[in-house]
Amino acid sequence: MRITRITLWSVDLTSHETYYMAEGKACATVKTHVLCLETDTGLKGWGEVCPIPHYLPAFADGVPSAVTEMATTILGLAPFGVDAPMRRLDQVLLGHPHAKSIVDMALWDLFGQATGQPVYALLGGRTRFDMPLYHSITCIAPDDMARIATEAYGTGIRQFQVKLGADADWQADAERLIKVREAVGTGPLVYGDWNCGATKLRATRTGRAVAHLDVMLEQPCKTLEDCAAVRQATGLPMKIDEGAHDFETLLRAHALGCLDAVALKLSKFGGLSAMRRARDLTVHLGAEICAECTWGSDIVTAASLHFAASTPQGALLNTCDLAGYVAPRLCPDAPTRAHGRIAPPNGPGLGVSPDPSVLGTPVLELA
Repeated sequence: MRITRITLWSVDLTSHETYYMAEGKACATVKTHVLCLETDTGLKGWGEVCPIPHYLPAFADGVPSAVTEMATTILGLAPFGVDAPMRRLDQVLLGHPHAKSIVDMALWDLFGQATGQPVYALLGGRTRFDMPLYHSITCIAPDDMARIATEAYGTGIRQFQVKLGADADWQADAERLIKVREAVGTGPLVYGDWNCGATKLRATRTGRAVAHLDVMLEQPCKTLEDCAAVRQATGLPMKIDEGAHDFETLLRAHALGCLDAVALKLSKFGGLSAMRRARDLTVHLGAEICAECTWGSDIVTAASLHFAASTPQGALLNTCDLAGYVAPRLCPDAPTRAHGRIAPPNGPGLGVSPDPSVLGTPVLELA
């Protein structure tokens, strides 16, 4: 069995509501790419990657060029095992983990289908039936954010990510955290996320203003050193996101004392293969894991769910149903949230297949 064909599509995904973040970052309509690796036996492996503008050093329109660069190595591969071919691709194309993640994901899908196993089994085995979700709340007026939190709480959500910093007002950010905490009561996890958009001073003032609450902070500043300074000054636990993208940054965050939790995202690390290795290190370091990706629809969500379902007990903080935030949905057979939780798809591989009518015309076809 060999890979004989590569097809790539581009699909615009529109958020149900615009997500406002610090420093003018926003998610409204963004471009996701969908990859199909087809074998000479007819099996098809699917991958997806959706970079957010201004979020990470990842350019969506560069994905077709990167796939073309890797194509001669991909074509002819036997889909039994993923680590070895991905190491070969690391030699062919330096960096560009987001572009490699879409290939890695499709290879895991093929590997699972070829062996008759769901991806979570290949990643180490299923450790839980379903996983807790967090709900991300766009950075708008505090009362409106509290309303969104209340609505999500009513659906069973018990973890809430509160976007901060859109107006660079530390007092407004404190009010956002206070009102969301009041809306959901004691017990649920609430954390404020600046997406690197705060100074140490603003983040510290916000953190001290809510230090009496049970809340966590997420990636307030661009550097790990500044995030660690905020954690020390406020005494509040810290989740790292943008600042953790390889072994070196995970170890650095741990050494600085700011790795209470971490977002492991497929496109940051380069796919499931690299993220599985990062998971092992994170578990060793004692941090809790948010298993997800930057953005996207059903295929990347499915990959994240398989990863989350195989994460050791006690190490998983939450996961995210990215597809639930956008339209169109790519896969009619994909899982959806229920009572604040979600389970990975059934069947071999990733367990999802996109609707051809949603994909449209390919932007790249190679054989």
